[in-house]
Amino acid sequence: MWERTLQDLIRGLRANKKDEAKFISKAVDEIRNEIKSDDMELKAGAVLKLTYLDMLGYDMGWASFHVVEVMSAPRVHLKSVGYLAAAQSFDQETDVLMLTTNLLKKDLGSTPADVAVTLNGLTHFVTPDLARDLSPEIIAMLNHSRPNIRKRAILALYKILMKHPEAATHARARLEEKLEDSDPGVVAATVNVLCELARNYPRDYLSLAPQFFHLLTTSSNNWMLIKIIKLFGALSPYEPRLVKKLQPPITELISNSQAISLLYECVHTCIIGGMLRGPNGDSLARLCASKLAAFIQDPDQNLKYIALLAMTKIAPSHPHLVAEYQDTILASVNDQDISIRMRALDLISAMVCQVDRDNLQSIVQQLLSHLVPENSSSMLPSATQSLAQHTASTPRPPLSPSQSPAYRLVLCQRILAMGSQSTYENVANFEWYISVLVDLSHVANVNVGAEIRDQIVDVVGRVKAVRRYAVKLMYQLISDDTMVRNAHEEGSCSEVLWAAAWVCGEYCDELAEPHKLLPYLLQPEVLSVAPEIVAVYIQAATKIFGTWAASLAQRWEEDDLAQVKSVVDQLTSRFSELVSSPHIDVQERAANSLQLFRFIQADLDAHRPTSLTPFSPDSGLDTPEPRFPKSLYLIEPLSTTYELNPVAINAQASVPIPEGLDLDTWIVPPPKEVVADQPPDKKKKGKKGKEKEIGGSKVKGSKKKKKAKVEYGDVLAPVEETPEEVAERARRKAERLAQLRDDPYYIGIDTPKTVQEDIDSIPIVRLEGMPSLAGPSTASPPILKATSQMFSTASFVIDRDGEMPEGAVISKPLSVPVSLQQTPIPGENPAPISTRPSPFPLYEAPGEDAQTSTPEPIKVTRSKKKGTGKKKRTPAAAVADA
Repeated sequence: MWERTLQDLIRGLRANKKDEAKFISKAVDEIRNEIKSDDMELKAGAVLKLTYLDMLGYDMGWASFHVVEVMSAPRVHLKSVGYLAAAQSFDQETDVLMLTTNLLKKDLGSTPADVAVTLNGLTHFVTPDLARDLSPEIIAMLNHSRPNIRKRAILALYKILMKHPEAATHARARLEEKLEDSDPGVVAATVNVLCELARNYPRDYLSLAPQFFHLLTTSSNNWMLIKIIKLFGALSPYEPRLVKKLQPPITELISNSQAISLLYECVHTCIIGGMLRGPNGDSLARLCASKLAAFIQDPDQNLKYIALLAMTKIAPSHPHLVAEYQDTILASVNDQDISIRMRALDLISAMVCQVDRDNLQSIVQQLLSHLVPENSSSMLPSATQSLAQHTASTPRPPLSPSQSPAYRLVLCQRILAMGSQSTYENVANFEWYISVLVDLSHVANVNVGAEIRDQIVDVVGRVKAVRRYAVKLMYQLISDDTMVRNAHEEGSCSEVLWAAAWVCGEYCDELAEPHKLLPYLLQPEVLSVAPEIVAVYIQAATKIFGTWAASLAQRWEEDDLAQVKSVVDQLTSRFSELVSSPHIDVQERAANSLQLFRFIQADLDAHRPTSLTPFSPDSGLDTPEPRFPKSLYLIEPLSTTYELNPVAINAQASVPIPEGLDLDTWIVPPPKEVVADQPPDKKKKGKKGKEKEIGGSKVKGSKKKKKAKVEYGDVLAPVEETPEEVAERARRKAERLAQLRDDPYYIGIDTPKTVQEDIDSIPIVRLEGMPSLAGPSTASPPILKATSQMFSTASFVIDRDGEMPEGAVISKPLSVPVSLQQTPIPGENPAPISTRPSPFPLYEAPGEDAQTSTPEPIKVTRSKKKGTGKKKRTPAAAVADA
């Protein structure tokens, strides 16, 4: 009978692509018949075809026993087929592996060819049981006369040690001997195995450092040198003396080696091994930086990626060396490979953190240039070009790196993070930084408006010298309706309008004519922005009018009355429309402002010209009537009475406790529970002489129960309870309290807390957070009280500590180290504040029972009546049990 060979099976698969499943099903049936044959050649051929089908994804687990049969074939070419199939299909759960122990021992003691085949296959399917049983044979193989067997035995020993670590005590000495083997292949295999073993337990292999150092200085095998250098990188943190010893040979390898892989491993080992520190560390770091810079310029993308990754690790210790290649690094930000761009951004962020403050401006400006669209200044396309762009057959050009939304988002976030790091420690000119935030809101085209808004408000609140320039830019932003029109678009960063309105409203005294900003704040197009922005617009318009009206009152002329009436009428009309807004915040603020302006409007209508002396708002009550409407001073004190300053991180925890206030005592003592005392025991006889209990005592005769009456003067006291009854009552009450605690309709449980709260784990809410903000624009500049077109050259003072409450008790240093500060999120919790889960305060008295609020049973003292043996209740009050 003619049987198919493996070549025939492959040809058949290629010829039956349309009906491959049917062909394979027929081939498997033939293989099932062939594999049962007594002819070992035919059986091996069937196993070989099954191995090929297993590579295609068809299971051959059903033929595991037949694979073991082929492994036991006497001829080496058939045995190799069996071991190949076992390596391909066997796993840790294969049940026939328990039958192979003696077979493997036999093959390991056979001819060199059989030993080589066995060692190759064993490493793929060795189990813990096989590793335990075969470890003596594998260790003995390390002294085999043939180098190729010794090399295979060393590599197989690694798998044995992974499955059976107990064999390491016997194999360690043999492996150390193989480091001095005469065959280079055996030495390389030994170094490879020891390097892998030392990765998990490097301290155990410090004793081999002299031998590895000898190989490092004498070997010319680059692959073995890479392994040795990796091993020294793992050993040097445990032996500091190695750093000084390794610097000369590694420096020589970096200077002279042409192998890029070896060169990179040397640089990487210098970084992670701490070799860049010390007296010779600077020269070695300069050499490593120069080599990595060459890698960054290499066209190989993989090499460029690992170079950027290694350069990021050098930046913390030698930032000045990395800064020398700033242009080379920035060129990678626009690379087509997204992974390279991200690593370049990581490196740039590390450079800004470590290099001088002037470095920030140049880096940020170059990063901003990547956000500007390439065709922003180009003319509109012609009709032919537009038609070609929309033709389906024309392939669309790939997006440039700067056009990717994900990349633009990361780039904007990195710019904001670099500027705000350590409470703006790297910013030297805050006027420049405010302009950068405004420009970023225009070119970002991603959703970073909230972050820009927060930083604008934070900077303006902390740096007083930048407020006047910020008001100028925010005026431009509000007067330019471009952002208002584009507010509905994705990535418009319209949140900066929140910051613009807040800054102009809070610091409008910097404007010469603030009332000219009111039409922009209340124009009908404002309704297209988010409701929270409209609410801030209303608040800012009210503040601006109050400041302008107060300044106008100081230089009042009767001709100003018409102008004020016109502005008030416009504001009243606009607020009347906003009162019907569906958004509650807008509606509430508009309603509040409307009432204020209606009062001002009525006062203006009632005003009559007078020629009295000017009015001072600080004057006494006996001052004569002013010659201007008094309502002009109505709004300004509402927003200018107190200065708005940033709040210190630990301000809340430093609030002093008022004298005489004890936070541990009861504010309102809880009411005591009173239990009615039971009447004294009395026994009454019934008609039939039977006794019946009344109030805890037996009563005779009556079938009906009579309620016990409490006589006047009796003391209210509970009956004594046994310990079992007390425990049962406490258990029932605890169950009831547990049910009430889970009842959503129950307001609260009037019991002391039973669990001691972990006060130290409760975070502190930082009070310096203000609503997020942001804003930029390019419109006609506002007229300030003193105009300034260029950035100020004066030094800026930033309030990093923040304001503390009056009479604060400083328990911690006010200033947080600059390296630990974060903005706007605080970097630490100075002191915990206890919080209560219930909406009502729960009191806790010292010494009170934590299980129940029921008072302890009261002991009643009774006295005996003279001449009788009966007990009589004394009128004396009972004494409570302590």
